[in-house]
Order: sequence, then structure tokens, then C-alpha cells
Amino acid sequence: MAISPQFKEYLAELFEPVAPITVRGMFGGAGVFKETSKGRVMFALVIQEVIYLKTGPENVADYEELGLEPFSYDAKGKPRAIKTLRQMPEVCHDDSDTLKQWAMKAIDAAVAAKK
Repeated sequence: MAISPQFKEYLAELFEPVAPITVRGMFGGAGVFKETSKGRVMFALVIQEVIYLKTGPENVADYEELGLEPFSYDAKGKPRAIKTLRQMPEVCHDDSDTLKQWAMKAIDAAVAAKK
């Protein structure tokens, strides 16, 4: 199911601290992209209105510390996980400074993965 226009508006407001962003439909959800000096990177994935941020060696421990599991889905009846995407902490929905810190680390992870 694609995300609603209202949720796209919510994403634009939520990620205002790291604006501008682009939201593009994909995988039945949406990718959240940021233009960087290394080109455009996807730093978040939204599926069923749940936000997953990009992780890498520098920030994955932050998610593990909070017990945030990787994004997972079923493929041909078997569970699969994408370990480089973890659910965004709930506090990010309410605190723009915290959101900016987590989003910037996700953007850095996306840039590092692009190399």
C-alpha cells in the first residue's frame, strides 16, 4: 500500500531539520532522499507509515542499544531482513533536535554505502 498524501506532508514537516528532502514511492511505500555532495542518497524507507533509517558501522549500535530491529519482510513465505535499515526511534517524532541527529547519521551512512 502506498503512503497517503497526508503522510507525505508529515514526512516533509518531520524532516524539516534536514530539508530539502524528496519522497518517492517505492516498494509499496516510499523512499526519503537527500541531495548531498556525493549525489542523491536514500536515507529512509517508509513502509506502512513506519519509518526506517539507514544504518552503517558508525550508527548501528545506537539502534541495537534501543532494541530496534532491522526492517523485515516476507519473500516467498520466508522472513528476510535488511540489516542496514532500522526503525526510527519514537522520540524522533516529537523532538526535532533528536530527529536531526538521527537523520544526519542516517544520511552519513547512506553516503558511506554509496562509495
